Amino acid sequence: MCPVPDAANARFDAISRTYKYFVTLVKNPFLTEYAHYVHHPLSVEAMNAAASLLLTTTDFTSFAKLHSDVKTNICTLYEAYWSENKENNTLVFTIRANRFLRNMVRAIVGTLLDVGRGKLSLEELTKVIDSKNRCSASTSAPAHGLFLWEVEYELGR
Repeated sequence: MCPVPDAANARFDAISRTYKYFVTLVKNPFLTEYAHYVHHPLSVEAMNAAASLLLTTTDFTSFAKLHSDVKTNICTLYEAYWSENKENNTLVFTIRANRFLRNMVRAIVGTLLDVGRGKLSLEELTKVIDSKNRCSASTSAPAHGLFLWEVEYELGR
């Protein structure tokens, strides 16, 4: 803990937020509420290649909830990658940005899972991003795998 000015705002003063999305590749009753079960084989390599495309993107309209009350859909992503734990058959998607749009992470995860299943190519993902149309992206992943992991603030302000 550290002292902050009276006018500090936990939401608007954050300089980055990190979310993690958990996927399990095997049925596990202990993960039912905490990870999305995917029974299709996934290419982590393809999903990471697709995630790297997001790092060059700034307009995330294709992954934003329609009719949101925001002034802009511009976000700056700092990290986006999948990690694999072969020991317990889980995948974790980590994404860090200066801000997120409503439903953005779940829409990105759903789309990247389609890349991992071979249903969407990198070229098609580029078209989805460029279309700036939510209907072009895949269905959002379920909420139960998503966790706000870290919020970063500039210290000493």
